[in-house]
Amino acid sequence: MIITVASGKGGTGKTTVAVNLALSLDGAKLFDCDVEEPNAHTLLRLGELDAQSVEMPTPHIDQDKCTLCGKCAEFCQFNALFVGKDRVLVYPEMCHSCGGCSIICPEDAIEEQPRKVGTLFTGEANGISLVFGELNIGEPIATSVIKAVKSRMKHDEVNIIDAPPGTACPVIETMQESDYLLLVTEPTPFGLHDLEMAVNVVKELGIPHGVVVNRAGIGDGSERKFCEERDIPIVMEIPFDRRIAELYSVGTPFVEDMPEWKERFRDLYGVIEEVVNSGE
Repeated sequence: MIITVASGKGGTGKTTVAVNLALSLDGAKLFDCDVEEPNAHTLLRLGELDAQSVEMPTPHIDQDKCTLCGKCAEFCQFNALFVGKDRVLVYPEMCHSCGGCSIICPEDAIEEQPRKVGTLFTGEANGISLVFGELNIGEPIATSVIKAVKSRMKHDEVNIIDAPPGTACPVIETMQESDYLLLVTEPTPFGLHDLEMAVNVVKELGIPHGVVVNRAGIGDGSERKFCEERDIPIVMEIPFDRRIAELYSVGTPFVEDMPEWKERFRDLYGVIEEVVNSGE
């Protein structure tokens, strides 16, 4: 089972839902794919972490072999190569590591070399397995690190993924292969606007999904009306509760201090499991 917790905007409570859900299920594993700003570990008591470099193959030009024919730059759709008067320049941050330039080069002058773009961390926290990635500062392409995080999943286990905010490429990469998507929103105009964007993306992907309303009890109920119109189930509501906010402010998952919520998250998982098994 792969359950991805996502939303259209940051700050709605994705990490809160993902961490508390993982802590409520025996044997669940948590994966933080918000590699530009991972924060699931801030809510957990981390033990010793194992760190591993994440690398991307990047073209290296043998200027002695290169005839400046320009075929590599013509092929590259991301403008990562520029053919000058006396050499070819490589812009590694723009490279998507497709390998096409090295294949198309008639002089065999391009060799791919590994370049570190981030770090993958694995460890134990609060009795659960945690995997998260950190993209190097200045790197614009997050998907390589996200793929590295997801590579540690086992499909015969319960995998909870904390997705990046928004609806861009990192989110799509994170959502792929998911069995169910939990879309977290808040009862504010911004929350509703970005929920609509997220729903449009999820509909295109065709993945079963439901909505979690965080900080429920404020607003005018627009998010509920929206879900009714789109026939999207609201599978959980987390109230606008001072105690929950206080626990979050000191880095404590609220299921640890409010054990009744563990049962509610287990019930939520039961709903998800029923939908996935039914194939709806």
